[in-house]
Amino acid sequence: MNNLYDLPQVNLAAWLTAQGQKGFRATQVFGWLYKKRVPDYAGMKNLGAELQGLLAANFRLDRGERVNLQEAADGTLKFGLKLHDGLLVETVVLRHEDHNTACLSSQVGCGMGCRFCRTAQMGLKRNLTPGEMIAQVLQAEALLGEQELRNLVFMGMGEPFHNYENLITALQILTDDQGFAFSSRRITISTSGLVPEIKKFGQDQRAKANLAISLNGVTEEARTKIMPVTKRHSLDELIKVCQDFPIAQRERITFEYVMLAGVTDDLASARALVKLLHGTRAKVNLIPYNESPDLEFKATGPEQLQEFQRLLLNAGLLATIRKSRGQGILAACGQLAAKENP
Repeated sequence: MNNLYDLPQVNLAAWLTAQGQKGFRATQVFGWLYKKRVPDYAGMKNLGAELQGLLAANFRLDRGERVNLQEAADGTLKFGLKLHDGLLVETVVLRHEDHNTACLSSQVGCGMGCRFCRTAQMGLKRNLTPGEMIAQVLQAEALLGEQELRNLVFMGMGEPFHNYENLITALQILTDDQGFAFSSRRITISTSGLVPEIKKFGQDQRAKANLAISLNGVTEEARTKIMPVTKRHSLDELIKVCQDFPIAQRERITFEYVMLAGVTDDLASARALVKLLHGTRAKVNLIPYNESPDLEFKATGPEQLQEFQRLLLNAGLLATIRKSRGQGILAACGQLAAKENP
């Protein structure tokens, strides 16, 4: 049986119409699911018993099962979402004084093979459905209670653009005025650099979001050593598609750059990064590496990190340093692994 959370409103309206129901019923159902967060059909009071029964006979309401909740010393939360087939993904909730952000997964595991990332060591087990991405948002909201969930970042397990159509459907639901009504400006998609999908996303009118590129290397050779995706889509191709990507006048594409000691953090790389991004409306987010005992890389020291940033800033390139959160519970960037998966 299909999961109702997998359907955007337009698809639900079409299905209801085909069943002899009025299309506006889809708006009512969405209101119950996403405005009032009702978890069962019995709670959808204005639908009537007949429509409730029709929906129940054709769609399950599956939000997954939240397991393994952990809280870091800095207040970051991590939980596992157990899926209907027993597989597990991890979701992180970053709590700040003035806002909260959910870091969402798009796949069980990942097939990109980035050498510095624990998720990549799992390999790809399967794509998440739209409803399984939506379930992470619902579970994150439930944890926060009265606190608002303001931002969503698809930076958890998986390569979002490797699961393109399901991602777009999830974005449609998340930004639907009758759904979650998130602003597209509050949602960010992070990709390792799938060039055809980046181009497609720029042209896709069904859903919009901010774009972040996991760059992590300033030459073809350097990037290929740590990110095998470079063998498929060259660095030149990646930069070109980013330069052509349609963004609003004041917006920029974020280039995420993981600082690996002795690998990506020398000042020659900083100068090369300035040259590489010249002509691109870019901002750079320098990411301190979160070390893992089962991976070979080490973190850049704070003085070298700040010197790297200063060089970028002095060259006129907007550059920030990401404050890592949740390291103590393996919830920081690159640390998600869901070891319980078979």
